[in-house]
Amino acid sequence: MRQTLLRIRLDDIWSMAPIDDITGVGLGFVVLLIWSLMAVNWAVTTVRRDGITREDLPGALIWFGSAVALLSIGQWFIPASLTSIPVYGYGFMLFLGFFSGAWLAMRRAKSVGLSGDLIWDLAVWLIVSGIGGARLLYVIRFPENVFAGKVGPAKFWAIFNLPDGGLVLYGGVILGLLVFFWFCHRRKLNPLLMADVIMPSFFVGLAFGRLGCFLNGCCYGDVCSLPWAVQFPEGSATFAALVSKGFLSETATATMSLHPTQLYSSINAVVLAILTATYFKHRHQNGAVLALALCTYPVTRFVIEYLRSDELTVVMTIRTALLWGEEVTTFTTPFTPSQWVSVVLFSIGLAFAYYLQRRARGAAFATPPPSGTPAAA
Repeated sequence: MRQTLLRIRLDDIWSMAPIDDITGVGLGFVVLLIWSLMAVNWAVTTVRRDGITREDLPGALIWFGSAVALLSIGQWFIPASLTSIPVYGYGFMLFLGFFSGAWLAMRRAKSVGLSGDLIWDLAVWLIVSGIGGARLLYVIRFPENVFAGKVGPAKFWAIFNLPDGGLVLYGGVILGLLVFFWFCHRRKLNPLLMADVIMPSFFVGLAFGRLGCFLNGCCYGDVCSLPWAVQFPEGSATFAALVSKGFLSETATATMSLHPTQLYSSINAVVLAILTATYFKHRHQNGAVLALALCTYPVTRFVIEYLRSDELTVVMTIRTALLWGEEVTTFTTPFTPSQWVSVVLFSIGLAFAYYLQRRARGAAFATPPPSGTPAAA
């Protein structure tokens, strides 16, 4: 677990000294790294196409020297009170998932004649709606975790406090789907084709996102005695959650050994990303990759939920009005909310796969025979 991955130093932009036992990286090194990546991209695209001459080298050195000079001068304008900027593990993994998923989707889009810029536009809409929907559902389902001890304006800003954890994947999926169909309608795109293009990238992003969950300590597992069990230290999101539920003493220094369900989910997402990306090349009609995803991910998520302990099973209350009053019956369902959503999505996936099969069969029957083929007797 590492909620803060590193801190970008502003007090000394050429220092690599740690801050409070957290890895420190000077801002100068970060900017120069970005500059170097841009230079490599320029070399691969431009120089490879047009070639490079000796006249190009002085210009490249001038650009590099200008970057170093601007960084050194810019350090004078950084407030003394601002010594560093934290880079959170969860946010960084979301960043990697977003760009790697969008880049892979762009390559698939070009293979079917779609514009790469179109994918980047859609990716921005999906990442914003996905995080917003996931956070909204978490706030609705776990208000006691979000607003505990908050009063006044702090209660409002707690809604947006992502560093403390609190995203429910299915909330992001639901809102992301609505935005996806709106985007396709606005751009006059085939939604089934677009869904097939981006579905493998969804799992790529999910794989990185679950690594972020592991670094943050959320989406933790149940008690585990296997060799790969993990413990989360005092001060982590997992530690605080178990203490609040009464499963752990406040005087403990770490949690009990738990299933690393975040890593299970990440590995599962990698497998599904490979499966759907491979199937994309061999699909026979638009929507087939989406149907495969809807029939596989809910099953794996349903199983992994049994190893997680951050969600309780659903408690349902039935109120029956009687002649002499009201009778209240409370019972616990065998599934968690995410398992119920998985059941619904799997049912939709089966129905959608059946629809695609019927449509393909109908199209095959409706196809006229080739010219010159004798009619059946």
